[in-house]
Amino acid sequence: MIVPMKKAVIITQAKDSLSAVNSLRALGVLHVEHKQPPKSKDISVLQENLALINQSVNILSGIKIASKTPLFNKKTVDGQLIARHIVDLHKRKEQLTEYLRVLSMRIKQYEEWGDFNPQDFSDLARKNIFIGLYQIPVKQLNHLPGDIAVHQISVKGGIADCFLARSKIIDIALKPVPLPQMGLAKMYERKELDSQVISGLEQQLIDHAGYLDSFKKIKSDLLKELEFQEALSGMGQEEMLAYISGYIPIDSTEKLVFQAKQEQWALRIDSPGPEDNIPVLLRNPAWVEIISPLFKFLEILPGYHELDISLTFLIFFSLFFGILIGDAGYGAVYFLITFFIHQRVRRNTKKTSVFFLFYILSFCAIIWGLCTGTFFGQAWVLKAGYKPLIPALNDEKAIQRLCFFIGAVHLSIAHIWRAILKAPALTALADLGWTCVLWACFFIARVLILGDS
Repeated sequence: MIVPMKKAVIITQAKDSLSAVNSLRALGVLHVEHKQPPKSKDISVLQENLALINQSVNILSGIKIASKTPLFNKKTVDGQLIARHIVDLHKRKEQLTEYLRVLSMRIKQYEEWGDFNPQDFSDLARKNIFIGLYQIPVKQLNHLPGDIAVHQISVKGGIADCFLARSKIIDIALKPVPLPQMGLAKMYERKELDSQVISGLEQQLIDHAGYLDSFKKIKSDLLKELEFQEALSGMGQEEMLAYISGYIPIDSTEKLVFQAKQEQWALRIDSPGPEDNIPVLLRNPAWVEIISPLFKFLEILPGYHELDISLTFLIFFSLFFGILIGDAGYGAVYFLITFFIHQRVRRNTKKTSVFFLFYILSFCAIIWGLCTGTFFGQAWVLKAGYKPLIPALNDEKAIQRLCFFIGAVHLSIAHIWRAILKAPALTALADLGWTCVLWACFFIARVLILGDS
């Protein structure tokens, strides 16, 4: 459910603003609403440090290691310095990897020409010996000027790769192949050297990967400190007074009132207005909360004045998943895979709701498969004498009736829910009317489409 919120304004003396924000942070019930854009030197430094640490976390998160080193001591080790070193290593590795990709393309482009030194072409040109690389149709080789020496390297698809030499500038209709910056042997040498450097950089990153948990902790601390500094900088100022406002859950008002008395703050608590940008706090039972990973993945979060559909979404999503998969065999496979992964990571993560979501979805697929007698395509199971728990679910018209019914129930819940929220306003009758229309359409569809009487 969406927790009701109250709007609070705390007023204190300007000289006590730092201690007031510290006390509010310790209390942990106020969602701060800045009265002015939070800007300060401390905030800029924190944002830069946070960006650097975040880059390091992203880099190290993609590295697999067998074990992790303990958290480093921030008193003796400069985390920012290590983070900057990790980012530099990663950038250099990316640059070399890209250069190696281009170099490999160059090698493939020039390996048919063989090894030569491009500098020799310039040296010979100064001696009035002009050499160029050309790709010439075989039929045109005999039509070249007689003072051009032709050395054919290879032929592919009717096109000959040739070295042309002349005592003056080669001025034929064809454009020469651009010369590489280095010879083929040098390219191979550079490729081998860069590959070794990349391997060394990768090993250095692996050596630092054990610090991932340290950087995650630093990131968390920086986020808290940034939030604190933004709250402090975003406070309103009126002469010798400072004030901060925000939103608190309705069940936390007593804590804030008690704290205000202890700190001798001026405090005002009101109901939020329609123009306020009220934050959303969801609290659901643990068995409903398992749908939250899917909401986060879809980036779905209800507005404060909207409805929390967590429970109904969980029920219908699980039902639709069971119908869609509709196979007890595959459902069992999903269950076993989820169980295996859950056991592997349960010691390293506290977020297990996603696993219980997959347990429920797998269970729904198994139940539907048992009801329809579907196991890995069902053929061998039916031959073995298995009888579906609900044979009618294998009938096409029965499935259509069920789907129409689920759709009508689904939409009816939405309209009835809205009607309850609108009551006693007369606009609630519109949603009740739409509910009647839905069921009228349902019964008409049964008669006209499915032929029910």
